[in-house]
Amino acid sequence: MEELNILHEDNHIIVVLKPQNVPSCEDDSKDKDLLTMIKEYIKTAYDKPGNVYVGLVHRLDRPTGGVMVFAKSSKAAARLSEQMKNGDFEKRYYTVLTGKPKEDKGVLTHYMKKNSINNMVYICSAGEANAKFAELEYNVLDEKDGLYLTEVRLHTGRSHQIRVQMNAIGCPVYGDMRYGGPAAKKGNLALWAYYLAFTHPVTKERMVFRVQPPTDVTPWNKFDTEKSVTILKPEY
Repeated sequence: MEELNILHEDNHIIVVLKPQNVPSCEDDSKDKDLLTMIKEYIKTAYDKPGNVYVGLVHRLDRPTGGVMVFAKSSKAAARLSEQMKNGDFEKRYYTVLTGKPKEDKGVLTHYMKKNSINNMVYICSAGEANAKFAELEYNVLDEKDGLYLTEVRLHTGRSHQIRVQMNAIGCPVYGDMRYGGPAAKKGNLALWAYYLAFTHPVTKERMVFRVQPPTDVTPWNKFDTEKSVTILKPEY
């Protein structure tokens, strides 16, 4: 298990870098998860007796790496959750696609539903039971060897959203054999939450974190993500 990579910590929040293939919280695998790692860190670092409170505000799928914020108090958790509802909480991702969208930038809207038995998400019609609206904004930044570095900004936070919506337009995420099949190419899932912005739940300071994907891992090593100029502008 990798050591905890802390990007910021104060009395109210802790911002960490989630490694790929580590669960955000406990799942059926019972593998060590990030939430438990943070609780253990706080308990040890501050010599806290009993149970330690850490609020899970948002999740990243197990194979996705990147920036996450956790709350250290129930008040902070409630305020961050409210930001997620009102759109003040912004997440952006880098992904590498194995197909090129017809337009270099655009907005994708679908309805999706999840099968809890096989943990798969499907595109469906708006009228189906348990259908949820999904929307994202994407921008193709670079192309190398038939792969397309793309920035994605989520407008909704659905399970497996980027993977399912991109595959729905014939542009699967690199390494996403689950949804893309052979067209996705076999490898490490190329989905990275590189940007997180929110208002501090207590100080009200605007917090912005940017972490680039690992440059020594395929397919990230084909691109210079730091020099990729974003066209998606934050709405604050």
